[in-house]
Amino acid sequence: MVVPALPDLSELSPDALRALLLTQHDQLVSTQEQLQSREREIEHLKLLLAKLQRMQFGRKSEKLTRQIEQLELRLEELQADCGERPVQVDPAPTTVGAHFPGKPSRRALPDHLERETRTYMPKEVVCPDCQGELRKLSEDVSEVLEYVPEQIKVIRYVRPKLSCRQCERIVQAPAPSRPMARGLAGPGLLAHVLVSKYADHLPLYRQCEIYARQGIELERSTLADWVGGSSGLLDPLVEALRRYVMAAGKLHADDTRVPVLAPGTGKTKTGRLWTYVRDDRPAGDAAAPAVWFAYSVDRGGEHPVQHLRTFRGALQADAYAGFNELYKDGRIQEVACWAHVRRKFYDLEQAHASPLAGEALERIAALYAIEAEIRGRPPEERQQVRQTRARPLLQSLHDWFETSLTKLSRKSDSTAAIRYALTLWSALTRYCDDGRLEIDNNAAERSLRAVTLGRKNYLFAGSDAGGERAAVIYSLIGTAKLNGLDPEAYLREVLTRIADHPICRVEELLPWNLAPNRPVTIEPAA
Repeated sequence: MVVPALPDLSELSPDALRALLLTQHDQLVSTQEQLQSREREIEHLKLLLAKLQRMQFGRKSEKLTRQIEQLELRLEELQADCGERPVQVDPAPTTVGAHFPGKPSRRALPDHLERETRTYMPKEVVCPDCQGELRKLSEDVSEVLEYVPEQIKVIRYVRPKLSCRQCERIVQAPAPSRPMARGLAGPGLLAHVLVSKYADHLPLYRQCEIYARQGIELERSTLADWVGGSSGLLDPLVEALRRYVMAAGKLHADDTRVPVLAPGTGKTKTGRLWTYVRDDRPAGDAAAPAVWFAYSVDRGGEHPVQHLRTFRGALQADAYAGFNELYKDGRIQEVACWAHVRRKFYDLEQAHASPLAGEALERIAALYAIEAEIRGRPPEERQQVRQTRARPLLQSLHDWFETSLTKLSRKSDSTAAIRYALTLWSALTRYCDDGRLEIDNNAAERSLRAVTLGRKNYLFAGSDAGGERAAVIYSLIGTAKLNGLDPEAYLREVLTRIADHPICRVEELLPWNLAPNRPVTIEPAA
């Protein structure tokens, strides 16, 4: 860049000197504005780079591997769709070796597996017709493949047939029920497959490889049938869970993306999993915590409106515009999240050690310190402490935000972070007026961690139906964890009982009702 030489100032008239001074001043202002713009851009790029570096996780998959896994998972979901259809039970015995089109033939269960024989004798000790003595005539034997922690075994169901010596009347115990009619898997194995897929993030084709190492050949289509059938069986229970969650006076809500394979294209589209958490334990409430997941094909605002159609109360959520429709009639009150505010300043502080961001973090930390002291206290006590101690800190923070704005460029990232907080100020401070509310929405974000990990491991859902199945299982697994239950043990117990359990009393199978020493009052259905 060539810098022009100054003219001889002694030869210039006063008017010419003034004109030169004004020109130089304009050039200096323009240069300073350009430099400030570049500095803001550099700071913004550093911020984005720091955020992306923190988001990066794990090795990068090869493109071919990703495509193969996508096809594997799409096949799983299609086969699970078939497993979710009602099974027509044929009373006639199936011919061994018979082949049904589109379904792999069932292999005999491996001989090397341990057998546990359970014999079901008829309740009659004498002939019910003539009171004669019963003798053994024959027996029906069937087998199911069951999963026991650290061990797989075959359980043999033996039902002896007894006949009367006098009149030949035959009696036999009824066959024990199974989670799925004529299904090969016992409830323990079904629970293990579901938890492995949705809690331990193991796709079905990888589970097949694990079973093969134990000498058990299970087709992926077979496991997909089990997933689809189990999901359909558990639907009424999850509906009862939804009613319980929506009966709360305060909910935490959030959503996350779920890549879904678009039919016929080989490409993925973006679906969403929504989470709604009922958890009032921090406010000293003894009601059982619960989480309900819902799947949607996109992030349209009509989905939370539909999900929350019966809900009345406070909704703790982020600033997603799709929630705005919910707040218009006053039926639902907006409660914003201080963790989101804090995260914006944290990113600034990490990117370029901003003193302003550091002070904002210290001020917000003081609010969280108060919350740590009153966690688990009754709502009235929490409200009183917040009004006395947190409210003055919030007012001071608000004034400091306003003052800081006058010293910052309108286009800086710091300005954006402050304006985000000020725009939501009423919703951010509402927690001070109600002891039931929380300072942030971390309860919802914690519930989505399993989905995030699963998304990393198996990349996407194979179909929209697969997303809906995931919502069903995530709801039960998440609620079991919130109530301190082992999800696999809980699902094993539910799948053992649910086939014979009256559907009008299905809420008896909700996690807190199976947890020992946990009395819970069930709200009326919404």
